[in-house]
Amino acid sequence: MEMLWSLDNLYKGFDDEILLSDIVNIEKQMKEYSSWCEENFSNHENLESKLEYYLKNANQLSDDFNKIFAFGRLHMAVNTMNEDALKLVEKMEQFIPMLSVIEVKFAKWIEKAEINSSNDTIKTHSFFIKETQKSAKYMLDDKTEEILANLRNTGSGAWDKLQDTMVSTLSTDFDGKKLPLPALRNLAYDASADIRKRAYEAEISTYQKIEKSSAAALNAIKGEVIYTSKLRGYKSPLEMTLIDSRMDMETLDSMLDSMREFLPDFRRYLKKKAQLLGHTGSLPFYDLFAPMGESHQTYTYLQASELINDNFSKFSPKLGAFSKKAFDNQWIDAKMRDGKIGGAFCASIHGIKESRIMANFSGSFSDVTTLAHELGHGYHGECLKDATNLNSHYSMPVAETASIFCESYVVNALLKEAKEEEKFAIVEHNLVEATQVIVDILSRYEFESKLFAMRQSSSLSVDKLKEIMIEAQLATYGDGLDSSLLHPYMWACKPHYYSAGLSFYNFPYAFGLLFAKGLYAQYLNEGASFIPKYDELLRETGRNDVRGALKSVGVDSSDKEFWRNSLKLIKNDIDYFVNAK
Repeated sequence: MEMLWSLDNLYKGFDDEILLSDIVNIEKQMKEYSSWCEENFSNHENLESKLEYYLKNANQLSDDFNKIFAFGRLHMAVNTMNEDALKLVEKMEQFIPMLSVIEVKFAKWIEKAEINSSNDTIKTHSFFIKETQKSAKYMLDDKTEEILANLRNTGSGAWDKLQDTMVSTLSTDFDGKKLPLPALRNLAYDASADIRKRAYEAEISTYQKIEKSSAAALNAIKGEVIYTSKLRGYKSPLEMTLIDSRMDMETLDSMLDSMREFLPDFRRYLKKKAQLLGHTGSLPFYDLFAPMGESHQTYTYLQASELINDNFSKFSPKLGAFSKKAFDNQWIDAKMRDGKIGGAFCASIHGIKESRIMANFSGSFSDVTTLAHELGHGYHGECLKDATNLNSHYSMPVAETASIFCESYVVNALLKEAKEEEKFAIVEHNLVEATQVIVDILSRYEFESKLFAMRQSSSLSVDKLKEIMIEAQLATYGDGLDSSLLHPYMWACKPHYYSAGLSFYNFPYAFGLLFAKGLYAQYLNEGASFIPKYDELLRETGRNDVRGALKSVGVDSSDKEFWRNSLKLIKNDIDYFVNAK
């Protein structure tokens, strides 16, 4: 089975005449659209017709622009040294300031307008219009917005690209082979304790090659975020993130407080794992992902696809059909190679109603669940493919809901058929993932909060970044991990820290896990009748805020008991693990 994706449904290549024509057309569209906005947003005469025209054109322009942009960015993801891709991305980035100005003009025009229309296009976009009216208060004048958008290309955007390039081209000699960083990090799942330990030491050593450059990039990006958030009138980067995420502080505090309540349980699990692996005291960081139990099974890519397709089909024929389509039509790039970025992601390309998934597949059980996770993102896009582009964008917290639900479904399905030893191994794998999404995510949230606070007054040195990362890990992992063997370079490892537009992209993972667990429990209670509700929830995420989306399935997002009940499901796994051996 092919492990490389095909982008032919976007364009056949960088010299494709359709691509070259589309680039010319997008430039023409933008200039005409920008002129129209300039002429028509000076007053509210003929408001309905102007609003309808804007919405229809914004949807079309977004689809056309993102199709070209995705082609360049997807090529760059699997080969950061691809000069043609870089040129295309930079070409499209030149249009972003113009898009920003258009959006600002519209927001300022619509901010105080009273809209009560029976027009179908306007009614369909009522949530988008209300959100735009709210966001208008944080927008600056047209010229300033244009300047900021242009500066982002050579500021935070350039620093982000530098970090991606450095990490994706990092490699080190390990056991006679030159391994790229993603392959080295995957050795954390190796069955050999010696390999895991040496791979961890090699990884830490490898980050030292780029630590100063990474620190410079991180300081520059966070400095820009602090400045622009103040300029726009936000109290803090966190407030900006919450508003952009359509989420309130009460919901975030409720979830984080509940997570902190259960940290002692996670520490019990880690200390028991340390004991079973033969350590005296707490678990060293390099054994966080150590496989346990007798099931050290590895999978071919074909086996992984069949396992995922079969189990998705048992939940929903629609989900199974989507998964099969993604594998069969080469929507997935899973082969590890030099120049490819680490980790995994899913890009929904609304303009062609398809997704593309990038992963680094080596055959581990974790790689299988990662594919299931990213296919969940793809299915979220599938549920929104018939919505307009403006109604297809969902906020960060709910972004991980479908992905973690799909991952959890596959894992729980395997648990039902597993023998005792296999069950132990799968439960332990579940706990590895849950520890990352609850404990490690909390450490990343604590780290980023402190980073923003300290960056207000000055840049942070490499030593200070390492220090506050260790402090954050000690505050969350506690005595569950060996304090002398933590990961001081997690700030250089995780790409989310380097996106100026995605500050605090950590708590959404915890939100997704706990919400998905609550949804899974609901599915177990309701059976097949739950599936239409689930699909409708995913569609609703594009036209609702977090509290409203959760309310659609009967959940109060500020109720600690909801989050605690989901965490109790993880605690049950911890109790099983601690008492099993």
